[in-house]
Amino acid sequence: MTGAYGARTCEPTGRPLDVLVETILSQNTSDTNSGRAFSSLRSAFPDWESVAEAPVNHIADSIRVGGLAQIKSKRIKQVLAEIRQARGRIELDFLSELPLDEARDWLRQLPGVGDKTANCVLLFAMCKPALPVDTHIFRVSKRLGLIDSRASVEKAHKLLEALVPPDKVYQFHVLMIEHGRRICKAQRPRCMECVLGNICPSYEAFVGMGTNGEVTTVTDRK
Repeated sequence: MTGAYGARTCEPTGRPLDVLVETILSQNTSDTNSGRAFSSLRSAFPDWESVAEAPVNHIADSIRVGGLAQIKSKRIKQVLAEIRQARGRIELDFLSELPLDEARDWLRQLPGVGDKTANCVLLFAMCKPALPVDTHIFRVSKRLGLIDSRASVEKAHKLLEALVPPDKVYQFHVLMIEHGRRICKAQRPRCMECVLGNICPSYEAFVGMGTNGEVTTVTDRK
């Protein structure tokens, strides 16, 4: 896919705590809205200690543009409190010194932090070879036969991370998402434009049934 979308190189996008909060805010909303919510939150409070001390309603007011403000504000406050209790201060920079699995396990102890959120922090803030699996990657991986159609999202994280070479994890992540958004869409995949058609079992099924814009793939039917 690098030929279609270009090669991608990982560069840390922010401090791990910032990425963690951004990821929480990104749940069930668009990147645009979550970005606005994060900017609004940082403008409303001078530092993370101030956010941790603020009433939930004040946090919610500052992130309302991102949706689910009350739920996310409680989660953010809980996470900050847990970090401070465990570390004595609110920071996650120490994770860069830990082995991947140890750093991931530490993050998953935080309230509401699962594989995807933990992997986002490790990949985007530290360029560790942790592979977050979002809906696009999950869908495209099944259609390509990289994972079994019955695999859960939780299992997909482990299967794909084991499959992708560590130095290709970031590139795999961003290119699969781009491919899912542009071509391998959920409802009307543009299979005739797909650069992976020659290796994709779902492409063969699509071509065999015609081009009506809907596709029931080999993997989808199981």
